[in-house]
Amino acid sequence: MKLSDFNFELPQELIAQKPAGTRGDDRLMLLGRNDGSVKHYKVEDLVDLVESGTLMIFNNSKVRRSRCYGIKTTSGREQEFMFLNQCGPDGDTWNTMVKGAKKVKTGNIYRFADGSEGIIIAHEGDDGTEFRTIKFPFMLTEEWFERNGHIPLPPYIRREDDDTDSERYQTVYAKETGSSACPTAGLHFTQSLLDKLRAKGVDLEWITLHVGLGTFLPVREENIEDHKMHEEVYTVPYEVAEKINKAKREGRPVLAVGTTSVRTLESAAVKKEDGSYEVQGGTGSTHIFMYPGYEFKVVDQMFTNFHTPESTLIMLVSAFAGRENILNAYNQAVQERYRFFSYGDCMLIK
Repeated sequence: MKLSDFNFELPQELIAQKPAGTRGDDRLMLLGRNDGSVKHYKVEDLVDLVESGTLMIFNNSKVRRSRCYGIKTTSGREQEFMFLNQCGPDGDTWNTMVKGAKKVKTGNIYRFADGSEGIIIAHEGDDGTEFRTIKFPFMLTEEWFERNGHIPLPPYIRREDDDTDSERYQTVYAKETGSSACPTAGLHFTQSLLDKLRAKGVDLEWITLHVGLGTFLPVREENIEDHKMHEEVYTVPYEVAEKINKAKREGRPVLAVGTTSVRTLESAAVKKEDGSYEVQGGTGSTHIFMYPGYEFKVVDQMFTNFHTPESTLIMLVSAFAGRENILNAYNQAVQERYRFFSYGDCMLIK
């Protein structure tokens, strides 16, 4: 399939630059997975749209303040770093994505806001000009990121992060720190909405996938099958895996909140001797890439945001609901003036 098969026209003014005034005060599109039907609701209507007995799976990864600015010690030039993940056991060496990478050379030393310094080192397996590895004389802690980092708002939000983002670019149930971007489908949920879902008889459980390049790196290959996903680390607690498998055995729907939850559940699925699948608990890594033709093994329903054109995320939802259904729904969303992307409105596919 071609990259251009997943493009659509989106007016710039529909890209949400800020969250809604109140968390959860967003619009919700209901998309029929099989027939492509479209209906319009509010997020508060979700309780009425999810049937009792449904098992909802959320990603409880917490966003790290991973966008950090260092000053090159020899020139005073400011350089932006997006800290992605540790490499090595000591916590002092990190993979980063940088802007203007050609000027960021091995041996460069950068001083950060608290005065600490890191040096760019060469490393085997650097898979692109925009990636660099930086080493510090000490282990980086979450306190270090709190002192030196900013909320890693995506580039289509054309403003600097502010105090509001510290709360709103984080889900209310965020627990396990490690993401370089927010699993944004979860931003619509308030504690009140979660309580109402439970009261209706909906089961709620949490897994963890730390969002990194596998989720947000753009596709640069015209033939999408040639795109290589980066690995992301996930954890499915053993008791959650058993609850998922029990729901599948009982014919109850599994509703994944967000594409990261979808990728986790599908990655953790293992084939049994009888040809069926079950979710395996534990920690693993995934570079799963889902596009039309992929057969889903675990997920029956999906709650998700509206995604960027030509991204792996719009390919994933197209695999789930059909490319034509998704593009038709997106075109209707544009006509109805839905708000798009991380701080925008949402969709329930069932």
